[in-house]
Amino acid sequence: MLSQIHINQFRNILDAELFPSQGINFILGDNGSGKTSLLEAIFVLAMGRSFRSRFLKNLVNYEHSRLTLFARSLDKTPIGLQYDLQSGLQIRLNNAPLKRLSDLAFHLPVQLIPANCHQFFEQGPKYRRRMVDWGVFHVEHQFNYHWQSYKKVLQQRNAAIKKHKPVSEISLWDKALTEHGLIITEMRELYLKELIVHFRPFFKKLCPALSDHQFSLRYMRGWNKESELAEYLQMNLERDQALGYTRSGPHAADWSFRVNDADPNELLSRGQQKLFFLSLSMAQIMILAEQQQRKNTLLLIDDLSSELDWHHQKTVINTLRELPVQSFISSTNRDLLSLISQENEKRFHVEHGIISEKGHDAINAGPDVVE
Repeated sequence: MLSQIHINQFRNILDAELFPSQGINFILGDNGSGKTSLLEAIFVLAMGRSFRSRFLKNLVNYEHSRLTLFARSLDKTPIGLQYDLQSGLQIRLNNAPLKRLSDLAFHLPVQLIPANCHQFFEQGPKYRRRMVDWGVFHVEHQFNYHWQSYKKVLQQRNAAIKKHKPVSEISLWDKALTEHGLIITEMRELYLKELIVHFRPFFKKLCPALSDHQFSLRYMRGWNKESELAEYLQMNLERDQALGYTRSGPHAADWSFRVNDADPNELLSRGQQKLFFLSLSMAQIMILAEQQQRKNTLLLIDDLSSELDWHHQKTVINTLRELPVQSFISSTNRDLLSLISQENEKRFHVEHGIISEKGHDAINAGPDVVE
């Protein structure tokens, strides 16, 4: 959780400092005011990348050449990120240069509910793998080692294929690919079984109209379930050579939940799909809290009011109050202010990139920055 956030020259936010609540933080303002930019800045601080742009240079305010983000977590650990158009990216965690982005992600677990989250059901497997791997990464400490090792071996095998190396040289990589791949697959399958157990009660609470529906899980591990991975790689080597890359393996896995044995994308309305996605994220937060005693997850919800009526918005807010999570929720609906009723909740107003809390300017021209 974050106790302080400073944003400097990030998109249309020139200079702002805020001290968020440990519970729910409402980010209110008109379209184009900078609400999503505030959420994006928090995401970049936690992940070292944006959810809106592939290139950090696009995040720098157009009148400047550098952006700076700084925060303190609840335990007072400083986190600083600076991106300069000339010198590139620098990140410091606890006053030391960061060597791996995975260390940053582990320190600040962040979940994002984008405004178009219903597209989760329409997008490719990469987005669904990313969601489950976020959970496995935070629950299984060895997952990142096996996943990074797997990717390196996969790159070597693909390079050998592209260079038209002999079959014997390509097959040299199969043993390591199989060893890491099977461990990744086992971790994912165990996590998904836990996920659906936690998902059901959340979805029934957020969407009681579908409480009598049956939910099932389907995991496609990335190769034919009738074959062992090592065997399948050998059987399909000629196909891989023709394609120029390794097609099968955990990197090609996919998963889905079924509702009454139907695709949620076909059965559920857009509002119900959003509640479905929210329920998945809440389930992941609870798994992390229960299995790792981690209660510092950040939840970013962009445009809560989109696709949801007042009753469902209120239900989401009340459910979040029961979770060990710090939430940042953007909306254009000022009626949400009436839901602020607890001590650990705050509201922030954003207008033309200026952020204020309860009518008072939240600007600070001299905060801690990355040295």
